[in-house]
Amino acid sequence: MRSALITAPIVDARRARVHRHASITRARDYPKPDLDVPSNGNYQESKALSQKLKSIALAERKSVLIIGGGLAGLSCGKYLSDAGARPIVVERNKMLGGKVSAWRDAEGDWIETGLHIFFGAYPNMMNLFAELGIEDRLQWKEHSMTFAMKDYPGEFTKFKFPENVPAPFNMAYAILSNDKMLTWTEKLRTGAPLVPMLAGGQGYIDAQDELSVEEWMKKNFMPKRVSDELFIAMGKALDFIDVDKLSMTVILTAMNRFINETHGSKTAFLDGNQPDRLCAPMKEHIERVGGGEVMVDTPMQEILTDVEGNVEGVKLRNGEILTADHYVSAMPVDALKLKLPDAWKPMPFFKQLDELEGIPVINVHLWFDRKLRPYDGLVFSRSPLLSVYADMSECCKEYTDSERSMLELVFAPCDKRAGSDINWIGASDEEIVAATLKELEKLFPDELGSNGGAKLRKSAVVKTPRSVYAAIPGRNKFRPSQQTPIKNFTLAGDFTSQKFLGSMEGAVLSGKLAAEVVAETLAGCEPTRGIKPVHESVRV
Repeated sequence: MRSALITAPIVDARRARVHRHASITRARDYPKPDLDVPSNGNYQESKALSQKLKSIALAERKSVLIIGGGLAGLSCGKYLSDAGARPIVVERNKMLGGKVSAWRDAEGDWIETGLHIFFGAYPNMMNLFAELGIEDRLQWKEHSMTFAMKDYPGEFTKFKFPENVPAPFNMAYAILSNDKMLTWTEKLRTGAPLVPMLAGGQGYIDAQDELSVEEWMKKNFMPKRVSDELFIAMGKALDFIDVDKLSMTVILTAMNRFINETHGSKTAFLDGNQPDRLCAPMKEHIERVGGGEVMVDTPMQEILTDVEGNVEGVKLRNGEILTADHYVSAMPVDALKLKLPDAWKPMPFFKQLDELEGIPVINVHLWFDRKLRPYDGLVFSRSPLLSVYADMSECCKEYTDSERSMLELVFAPCDKRAGSDINWIGASDEEIVAATLKELEKLFPDELGSNGGAKLRKSAVVKTPRSVYAAIPGRNKFRPSQQTPIKNFTLAGDFTSQKFLGSMEGAVLSGKLAAEVVAETLAGCEPTRGIKPVHESVRV
């Protein structure tokens, strides 16, 4: 079966020649939304936490060793610098970014770990951009959600949010004015079950974590077509999992932000690669404000503990031992479990991590010899194999090409845990690209399926076997607090307990919350948020 998939013309990135064309940038910006308003409670909460960290101002500059240079580790380092600490960040890879890392191929084209989209509903990320003075690096797009029409190949439909109309009325208009995907009866039967979410807020959302999307829909008598038309696409975009395996909390978290925040669903692309345009300013801040250091290609081998179980140092793979006043793990949950000291493993707090694991995802890059139908924004493909995609030659200034398209596509689900019948993580790059092209022919039948259609110039496939934690039902109760029972050891990472789940926003918030724990501890105070109780089902 797999060998039959190898039918598309594949061009090796090392042999293909990339021709550059001087052209006017097609990628266009829409006005930056005004998020800093009193009615945006999440933004104001994030802003207040930033101010709190600055106000701590440690009397003595103490050192903090942060293991991991992804968004969680860099965020933690940034905010610890603001609090007066000296962060030292060690990253095992040769580039910063973790799940948002990127690198150049032999021709100089950027290869990205994932297709990363910024939402107006990312208050901590938006505050971070403002604090670093890099808000102009976000390219805001038209406020709409665009879906491929799976029953009408080559056609697309939009849920368009009107300008100058506040939430929740702008979303109501977007849904009610679209007559291509749901009937009026289906719209009413979709809206009614969301009323408890609007009334109950975060408490109601958290309580639905024990149910899958499919189970929640059945419980609330929601039409299956709503899942087929909307929730499958949303679920795969948010956590790379099919709806029969995805926690309903994920969908409700997104919908709650989109309904209640005027610009919550508005999207932006970074104007270039993540390492240079986002990670580098965070690194510079850590070094300039905190007097700290950020080291890449510095893999950690072992966390060293004393007789009482506290951290006394970190041993690097080269044998060097680093010491600090406090230590933070900003590693993904799967890596953390591998590096836990033996003395900690029986502790219920760390034992609950066994209930969490990363989900696989694949990012596919396709360079074509001509332009496909241009669209400057994110598209929900509604394909069985593809989650969302974007033509980066249209959406991102650094990748602009007026004559040829470069698509980035999220390929999910990737294995049986996530809902796929095929283990795509174990498939060859050629098989993955061939399957992707086959799906794209349905989206662009007149441009790819014909003999005179666009030809693939080259491709790149990036597999991440363990990405964000798998948000299957019942996982939230096992997500640990940032504060741990080890007095000089704190956790950061999107898998830790915070309300934005596994996302860039969740990673940044987790780093910020970890910085709060560390700063308060170093200041001689009891951390405000405390240690989250371990669920009773965890046994020693």
